[in-house]
Amino acid sequence: MASASSPPYATYPWQPEEPQPPAPRSRRRETLGHHSDLRILRGAYRRQRRVATLTALGYFMLFLLLSAFAPSFMTSEVTAGLPAGLLLALIQLPVTWLAIALYERTARRHVDPIADRIRKEAELDARRGAAR
Repeated sequence: MASASSPPYATYPWQPEEPQPPAPRSRRRETLGHHSDLRILRGAYRRQRRVATLTALGYFMLFLLLSAFAPSFMTSEVTAGLPAGLLLALIQLPVTWLAIALYERTARRHVDPIADRIRKEAELDARRGAAR
């Protein structure tokens, strides 16, 4: 609104102030909106799910395939009165526990540290934003 001949101050009290140009944005990385951190977290979580799922489902599929295509193996006795099929079925429970243990271990070693780092950076950004 101001022309070259108008004074640098408001002539009338009801005159709106001229908009100020936006402050230049810093080149500092915006941690909360930084996509690579979240991409790393998603990748670590995806690997964690795959390891646990393939452990449990892989063994179960092996058991099903042996039941369907190797009935003579499944009916053969491992010890007196204990067929191999029953033994493999009983081993399914410890394999499931192993899958849960792998899930927990990969969470503690790979996923949780990344999530904690992102959470701390988000808290710092929130404090900085509240301080402004």
